[in-house]
This record gives sequence, C-alpha cells and structure tokens, in this order.
Amino acid sequence: MDLAHEVKELLDVDYPAAKKVVLIWDNLNTHAPASLYKAFEPAEARRLLDRLEIHYTPKHGSWLDVAEIELSVFTKQCLSRRIEDIDTLRREAKAWAEARNDAQTGVVWQFINEQARIKLRHLYPQVTMK
Repeated sequence: MDLAHEVKELLDVDYPAAKKVVLIWDNLNTHAPASLYKAFEPAEARRLLDRLEIHYTPKHGSWLDVAEIELSVFTKQCLSRRIEDIDTLRREAKAWAEARNDAQTGVVWQFINEQARIKLRHLYPQVTMK
C-alpha cells in the first residue's frame, strides 16, 4: 500500500494540474492498479487511475531498464564517496543530473540478431525430439 500512497502524493501534491501522468513500472507484484483499490475506496482509486498512463518494463531482459542503468551511473559518479550533508547532496545531484541531461547521454541497449541469440538463449523454448 506504500506504492498507492506514493502515487496519490505524486498526482495530488507533485502534479495536481497534470491531466495524465505517465508511470513506468517494473513487474513487481505490487505495481498494479489493484494496489490503489486495496489502499483506497473504489471512487478514489478510479479517480487516481484515470490520471495515470502506466507502462511496464519487459519481464525478461533487465538490460532494457534504462532507469536502472542511469541509477547505476549516478551511484558510481556522484555517490561513491561520503557526502557531508543533505544540502551538498542535493546540490551535487542536481549538478550531475543537469550535466547528464545537457550531454544528452543515451543508453545503447540494442544488439543484432546474432548477439540476441547468444545473450538470450536461456529465454528460447527447449525442444526435445524422441
């Protein structure tokens, strides 16, 4: 239910004027519209869901999760040392994000069929003939 309350805060506090808010969720069992119905009355859950556009990351292939890659880069480049206080953290995180956005750094996550067949072999069905 924590997720449901975070979604409500996102919609009502952070983006109250937005008609639609796009969320990208992984496939965790709590990342579903049902979470809102568990936390709130049906009318409130419906009101929140009407303002959401939800997209899910692929179930297989976490290499597609660009947000996860960005968090890893952020952690290595910005958080790999002790930071004195919250103000310094905010300032440095903002500077890092602005520099990263200005550089328009992308993530290359595509590869050719031959590479896919090797890397994703474990996802292909196994056929055995008798």
